[in-house]
Amino acid sequence: MLKHRGFPGRLPSTDYQFVIRRANKKGATKIIRRERYRDRSPADRRADAGFLAALWNHFGEEPFERGNLDAGRISWLFGREVIAADSSFDAESYDALLKINVKIAEASFPEVFEDPDSFDWDDTDDEDDWA
Repeated sequence: MLKHRGFPGRLPSTDYQFVIRRANKKGATKIIRRERYRDRSPADRRADAGFLAALWNHFGEEPFERGNLDAGRISWLFGREVIAADSSFDAESYDALLKINVKIAEASFPEVFEDPDSFDWDDTDDEDDWA
């Protein structure tokens, strides 16, 4: 499993996790498309925006490997702002390639693209702490 160095471990000052520490012995958690309803809490919406901002700052428009990115957090964006990068996508693989669908992401989370530095990423996990 690829560990994305320098990627924020979670949304600052919250317990919304963005990465996992180690691979699951039973296999990677499946990425699914989760429905986002209008009544989601502001904190949940901010976590989605923060995760998308971290993806944008770290990868931009380039395809990226799932690696240690949290499947639950990806699932809130999957099928809309984050899509499969190729036709051989395996939703249960740490090697799966994803990419940001910039057009939809800009429409859904304009604040991420208007001010990409609006999130304070000083709270990144240190790679040395990982098992």
